[in-house]
Amino acid sequence: MTLVQPPVHAGTLESVLNAARRRIEVSDEELKEARYRRAAIGAALRKEFPGSHIYVNGSVAHGDALTPLADVDLGCVVPDTERTYGPGRVGPRPLKDRAANAIRRGLREQYGELRVEVEGRKRSILVRFREPVRSGLPDFTADVIVAIDNPDGDGLFIPRFDGWDRSDPEKHTELVQEANLRTNSGFARTVRLIKHWSRTHDKPLCSWNIKALSLPSVTRPTTLLEGVHAWFKFAIESLSHGETEDPAHVAPHPIKIPENWKRAEVVSELRQGLELLERAIQLEQEGYKTAAVDALARLFNDADMLPLPDQTKVREELARRTRALRDAETKVFGAPALLTSATTSRERTNVQSWSA
Repeated sequence: MTLVQPPVHAGTLESVLNAARRRIEVSDEELKEARYRRAAIGAALRKEFPGSHIYVNGSVAHGDALTPLADVDLGCVVPDTERTYGPGRVGPRPLKDRAANAIRRGLREQYGELRVEVEGRKRSILVRFREPVRSGLPDFTADVIVAIDNPDGDGLFIPRFDGWDRSDPEKHTELVQEANLRTNSGFARTVRLIKHWSRTHDKPLCSWNIKALSLPSVTRPTTLLEGVHAWFKFAIESLSHGETEDPAHVAPHPIKIPENWKRAEVVSELRQGLELLERAIQLEQEGYKTAAVDALARLFNDADMLPLPDQTKVREELARRTRALRDAETKVFGAPALLTSATTSRERTNVQSWSA
């Protein structure tokens, strides 16, 4: 059962969380360059595949990219009027090779150290630009999907090694963009915070799983605390029962948990996160603001994003809270009763969680 509810109106924690959220946002410089490179790849693919169309996906398209930017995502839907490709027909490798060669031709002059990888890739063509946006930033990559229409149903066929899988990445982007509009960007801001939490906890969930769990849990304009709290609660409940289903209802399989995690371990990690978040909220509601910020900082586990406050002040507040709780217990129950037996005697005290 939830011990506390997040505040509806902004307070100290909300302000701290907003400031932390801004520190992890993708920079305008990274975003501008990502869009430029994405457009250059798209132009090369349209030239190679006349009549194709480009779709955008991933964090840049969804408005929840973190800094440093890891990658940019796009897809090319190739016309297949003769139905040459698809399940039971020709696999995606010829199209992937054509796309990779087109990207090399189109971008090599500008990015002389460009590397385009196809071999061993499950779904995407990986583009390494080898040219960071500026000194001190890692070089982000591009993940490029070559897809074909599904003439017999919703969505697309996208590569899965030498075969094809059904998916609907265009619908995914539509759902996320609608959620951003409906929540006044609260959806993207919540997702960004959860993605960063995942990044600092050995990535128990992939970005798309985080967003898929956000679609039913962050559905209206909220404070950041409300959004993050709602996400943790829903994610725990949902993943306790099974893996996350495709929100577009096209993919035949649910979204997978990373191979280095088990679902029960992910749920346990989420429970620990929710406990820290609720501890922070309760401490703030009780007036222990420094201790509340400390709990919030420990949730995200990143001193650059949200540094721990003065630990002396934290200890002082928690000690004051312990005394206040004991005083309150004394007023309610009277002086601690002395329990005796033939061999032992001790004072009876009530146990209070988070009292130290």
